[in-house]
Amino acid sequence: MSVGIVKEQSVTFDTDLRLESGRILGPITQVFETYGELNADASNAILVAHAWTGSAHLAGKHREDDPKPGWWDAIVGPGRLLDTDRYFVICPNVIGSCYGSTGPASINPKSGRRYSLTFPVITIRDMVRAQAMLLDHLGIKRLVSVLGGSMGGMQALEWGTQFPERVGSIIALATTPAPSPMAISLNAVARWAIFNDPAWKKGEYRKNPKDGLALARGIGHITFLSEESMQAKFGRRYSARDGLFDFFGKFEVERYLSYNGYNFVDRFDTNSFLYLAKALDLYDIALGYESLQEAMERIACPAQFFAFTSDWLYPPGQTEEMVGLMRQLGKDVEYHLIDSPYGHDAFLLEHETFAPQLSAFLKRVTAGE
Repeated sequence: MSVGIVKEQSVTFDTDLRLESGRILGPITQVFETYGELNADASNAILVAHAWTGSAHLAGKHREDDPKPGWWDAIVGPGRLLDTDRYFVICPNVIGSCYGSTGPASINPKSGRRYSLTFPVITIRDMVRAQAMLLDHLGIKRLVSVLGGSMGGMQALEWGTQFPERVGSIIALATTPAPSPMAISLNAVARWAIFNDPAWKKGEYRKNPKDGLALARGIGHITFLSEESMQAKFGRRYSARDGLFDFFGKFEVERYLSYNGYNFVDRFDTNSFLYLAKALDLYDIALGYESLQEAMERIACPAQFFAFTSDWLYPPGQTEEMVGLMRQLGKDVEYHLIDSPYGHDAFLLEHETFAPQLSAFLKRVTAGE
């Protein structure tokens, strides 16, 4: 059953947040949505962290005529994987985004103008520290679990290492302890696409630099797919509206990337795209520690990891490195490799492939509560 009509919430903190860069950010607005009811002792909360261009709109609809529900609607609701008859589910929008939380498109109260490129570089760890402020505001001292895929998985890992006393478990899907040079290089090319668009104006645009952002999104979208899924969906089919030897004719896959790229321009801010891409590239769970093993040692709760066979952005080997270290350290850790043709996006598209294992894990870690 769906959670139905939901309402976006927000809170603004006058308290400054010292970022990893050493810079200070404040005030900070956090947009979030909640589903279910918080129990009397605030012990039934689960935090779901969104991916790169996601939002706080995890489930349900904002109004009856919404064309589609939240981005992970299928797993949230009464009787669903994240059962709102039992859990209080929170999804915060990360700082740096353009969906309401403080980011480069926000107004800087000191200048009265958009932050644009005066916004400080933020990290995944900064996002999680801001989320901890939100939990304090909601009166939640400890979470049942933090779960997320991709950048959401990075946030789950940061909760496990930075706030081990505040999490009962972490669940990370399709994520990495640190993006590879290949992943960073693809984001670099996406940045070039934006920087080389004259409409970007060094971040001081009035309207989204459409061509640069659409191209950047197209590059990113390729990384979310797999060769198998693209072959099945498009093959080498040529657009029926173009002649085969028309110089500007397109394969169907080209039309698909163009369609998705230009649609993206209508819903996401270019500078936010750049700042969040930077946060992804900078992510390293071992930052500030002597080694990855020392970082993983800090995780004190049960952890569950999922990887997907066709994910070439954050391939299974990167997850398996973390799992192997946790096993060496005697940690309570589960690992599931899911056979899927859908690439990196499998965690969004095929919840049924991991739902049984995730459900069993939540039941195990909450047994006796």
